[in-house]
Amino acid sequence: MDSNKRPGDMVRITTPELAQAFIDEQAAAVREQIGDKKVLLALSGGVDSSVVAALLIKAIGKQLICVHVNHGLMRKGESEQVIDVFKNQLDANLVYVDATDRFLGKLVDVEEPEAKRKIIGAEFIRVFEEEARKVGNEVSFLAQGTIYPDILESQDGVKAHHNVGGLPDDLQFELCEPVKLLYKDEVRVVGRKLGLPESMVERQPFPGPGLGVRCLGAITRDRLEALREADAIVREEIDNAGLTIWQYFAVVPDFRATGVREGKRAYDWPCIIRCINTVDVMTAEVPELDWALLKRITARITAEVPRICRVCYDLTPKPVGTVEWE
Repeated sequence: MDSNKRPGDMVRITTPELAQAFIDEQAAAVREQIGDKKVLLALSGGVDSSVVAALLIKAIGKQLICVHVNHGLMRKGESEQVIDVFKNQLDANLVYVDATDRFLGKLVDVEEPEAKRKIIGAEFIRVFEEEARKVGNEVSFLAQGTIYPDILESQDGVKAHHNVGGLPDDLQFELCEPVKLLYKDEVRVVGRKLGLPESMVERQPFPGPGLGVRCLGAITRDRLEALREADAIVREEIDNAGLTIWQYFAVVPDFRATGVREGKRAYDWPCIIRCINTVDVMTAEVPELDWALLKRITARITAEVPRICRVCYDLTPKPVGTVEWE
């Protein structure tokens, strides 16, 4: 049977009891796969990689080395939060790599979304290989927070997720992907059973290429920074409103619109707000946000973020749209 094909009789993980059975089964499988070798984990800080980290710590302990790569495409304050939670609170074996210039240099003038994903995915692997050499030749495995929708969308040609379709052909590691047959809601159930804090289990999904697939078209540092600030405002205002929304973020495309600022013509970027509710990420609906909230977000972004002169709200469900714009 295809190891990436979810068995038709696989029971959905919806209870703590089912989650515990899954954890026990996968911990045993991981120990058998890894043996006495070491594993590098691509730790983004998102729920998928966090659950994999907790599961691998349970299974193989200090054989796990978590690597957090700041590719310059993180959300505002994200890397700092990852370091605080995993190193300072969970005492993980964490390596932090600031590769901002390296990644952004590779992405200069690259417009096509799939090309960006593959460049980011390949560069991630190069970074991990370098970190593995520093550790020694005991590292034979690369762990990833791949989940089932990543595999389905990559196989169906919807988009090449960097951890599936974006891996280089000359990968030097064997993959360890213990949650690759789970949907997002199942990953959260497993995370709770592993004892992860609720703030981490319910953390919003964040794509491996990060803001690289929300800074549409060719990435520039100034537009990337505008996106980072606008996204922080969107998340702050929706959090403060106390709304229960599965995912919400900002997108800044590579085109400009005419506006008026201080009585003069402005020719700046628009910002698009994307909010969706879903269970398994295969389908998604768009929530109706309060008009006052949308106006408040718009006022803050246009006042606080240089070079953004318009704010739009994306009403497209999945299908026909995907969660991300790229």
